[in-house]
Order: sequence, then structure tokens, then C-alpha cells
Amino acid sequence: MIAGFGLMEDEEIEIDLAALALSELDHEGVDLAPYAELLREMTERLAVVGAPAVTAVAQAQALAAVIGGEYGFMGDVASYDAPLNADFIRVLDRRRGLPVSLSILYVAAARRLGWAAHALNIPGHVLVRIGEKAAVVIDPFNGGGEVAPDRLIALLALGAGEGGAGRQEDVAPMANRAILVRLLLNQASRAEQAGDAARAMTVYDRMTVVAPDHVEGWWALARLQLGSGELDGARQSLSAMLEVTRDPQRRELATAALEAIAPR
Repeated sequence: MIAGFGLMEDEEIEIDLAALALSELDHEGVDLAPYAELLREMTERLAVVGAPAVTAVAQAQALAAVIGGEYGFMGDVASYDAPLNADFIRVLDRRRGLPVSLSILYVAAARRLGWAAHALNIPGHVLVRIGEKAAVVIDPFNGGGEVAPDRLIALLALGAGEGGAGRQEDVAPMANRAILVRLLLNQASRAEQAGDAARAMTVYDRMTVVAPDHVEGWWALARLQLGSGELDGARQSLSAMLEVTRDPQRRELATAALEAIAPR
């Protein structure tokens, strides 16, 4: 089912439905209808609450009032690193999640009403920008509260490290595939931290299906396959990596790895 996402144009991907399809892979036999209905219901409620909203500020406030307020979606502060916070079905069940999983809800609902909405790639965090001109940045992890410009600059400076400077113009909107990759990366990294290489490989494999041009996904998959002695799989992943990257260092890395495991 998820193979189709890899063939779509990025703007055609409905990120909440894509996240739901990815989550379904870990919940065999689950009925997705109630979850799709919840997403539809939230959008319809947003259409009512946000009907008078013509400015980015008003739209942002409507999103916070509905998703964060009425439906109670918030960041999971108590168990932030729990794998279920990146499992979209469990996020919908618990109404708790990571910044990226909650941002998906906000962006998808806003776009269905024709509002401009983008997830923002903040180091260690994900925020949402509503509007184009006179845009507003909000934090779904904090119930959709507005992020003041000085707070945004501070977050960027923190990500830039010592001596770095945070600039609002450095905030890059994330493509739909990049959002899904980030969601999957949270799952994969938690699996690796728990020593579950098999689970991590499963997630990285999904990443390469959804985002076949994502070089880091192919490399991570090959790395784990090598560590697990799956040489044929590693060769396939490294070959795919060579097909999608023109970066000299990445190509050199993949080529060297392929030569090292070439059949003798």
C-alpha cells in the first residue's frame, strides 16, 4: 500500500493519511475507518471554528482551539522517547505525540481548508508556519501556541551550536516526504537505541519505499544489513544508493562498501 507514495508527486501526498498507512503496517488487522473519521471530523470542526478566519493569526488560533483545545492533542512530555509517540495510530489513540507527528495533524487539516501551512525543520523540533505573508509560527507540541520571533531565533541558535546565529530566514519548510522521513527516523532511531536491529531495518526499508531518493535511508539500511550479515540486501541497498546520489563522498563510501562485500 505504501509503495504508491514513492511514485507520487510530493504535493499530492496527504501526509496524515500517509502517516496512517505507515502506522497500519505495525497494526495488522486494525480498522482504519475510525481513525480516518477522526481526521475528517477534526477538519469539519476546524471549518466551522475557522470560518471567519482570513488572517494567518486567526487561522492559527482556530487550529490551536480545535486540535489542541477541543481534541486535546498535546506533546508527550512525560514519556517523550516512547516509540508510540511516533506511531500515528497510537498518537490518535492517546492524543499525545512527538512534534513531527502532531505537526502532521495541523498541516493536513489546514491544507484541506485551503490554508497555507508548512512544517518547519527546526533542529531537534518541528514547528508549523501558517500563512505566507504575515505568517505565524505555532508549536503543535505545546497545543498550537504561537511561537514568538525571539523564541524561534533562540531555537535556531541552539541548533546552530556554539558561535552560530539563528535567523528566521534559515527556517526551511519541509516537503511532505521529508516529514514522513522524519517520522520514520524517530521510529528507527528508537529501535536502534533499544538494540532492535530487525525493527530498525524494517523502518528504514519503509523509508526507502516512501522516499526512494533519500540517500541516508539507503545508507542506514545497508549499514544495519551489513551488521546483521545480510550481504545480498546490503549490496542491493548500496547499489540503490549509488543510483540516487551524485555526492562524491557518498558515492565513494557506497562504492568502497560494495567492493568490501563483493562476492569472491
